[in-house]
Amino acid sequence: MHIEYERDTCIGMFQCVAEWDGFEKDLDAGKAVLVDGEEESEDLFVREIPEAAELDAKFAARACPVDAIRVYDDDGEQIV
Repeated sequence: MHIEYERDTCIGMFQCVAEWDGFEKDLDAGKAVLVDGEEESEDLFVREIPEAAELDAKFAARACPVDAIRVYDDDGEQIV
């Protein structure tokens, strides 16, 4: 399972930070940061989700008010 995060779409509500420690606040930029995320393209970051954190990562994606976060299963299907 992996997570994708569009930093450009983020509006800095930081609800994802409250749901999962895989996100941190960047107060200078006013946006969240995907911890250990790899930049796939401009402002798109991707990270594998540890099995123990899958539920929290899903909550983080659901909590995002602008849908900047998506979760995909191992087959590449979007689940959140």
